[in-house]
Amino acid sequence: MDLTWHALLILFIVALLAGFLDTLAGGGGLLTVPALLLAGIPPLQALGTNKLQSSFGTGMATYQVIRKKRVHWRDVRWPMLWAFLGSAAGAVAVQFIDTDALLIIIPVVLALVAAYFLFVPKSHLPPPEPRMTDPAYEATLVPIIGAYDGAFGPGTGSLYALSGVALRAKSLVQSTAIAKTLNFATNFAALLVFAFAGHMLWTVGAVMIVGQLIGAYVGSHMLFRVNPLVLRVLIVVMSLGMLIRVLLD
Repeated sequence: MDLTWHALLILFIVALLAGFLDTLAGGGGLLTVPALLLAGIPPLQALGTNKLQSSFGTGMATYQVIRKKRVHWRDVRWPMLWAFLGSAAGAVAVQFIDTDALLIIIPVVLALVAAYFLFVPKSHLPPPEPRMTDPAYEATLVPIIGAYDGAFGPGTGSLYALSGVALRAKSLVQSTAIAKTLNFATNFAALLVFAFAGHMLWTVGAVMIVGQLIGAYVGSHMLFRVNPLVLRVLIVVMSLGMLIRVLLD
């Protein structure tokens, strides 16, 4: 389908903002998925095109955190593989279900994320000791969140960041950096599935990719300069914003 240049310009700006916010706290899908749907794009094509543009944003963020040695490849390669496999499974599954069914799950997930950061004291601080081992965390929660991202996705970055703090005793900043790499793996896996299924608008995706790359580049340079409390507020705001958006829809 063809969109006017006005619509493409708006989608470019939305993608830029989403890339910036996604790199810092996750939740960029709050902006991009509704924007694609409001542009008149059918749901599966909107999800596929969103994965196309978000893959480049999270790819840029992943490159930056690994290049700067904020995250080491040897520490994330296996979690990324688990995230990739989970996302691929979720993206395949959503091809065969009514996408409206996801609206039952998404508000619950978003409400839980926001409630945790709002009401759990010092939720941005890690516990004294990890509550799950690396193998258990990587083989269970990582692919489960990945499957959610493959099927729809908004809030995935926040879920990975939250789980890294609560279960692996990582700082919120470090957990957010690791979440970028996992989110890239989930986005890329879903991108492959949606592209194979033919649910992709390449021109729209290309325009949004440029915005994503700019936003993610700026966000990745600010990530390790941001106070963890600011990240906590961003996660709450993005989660509540997504919740409101879904309930309104």
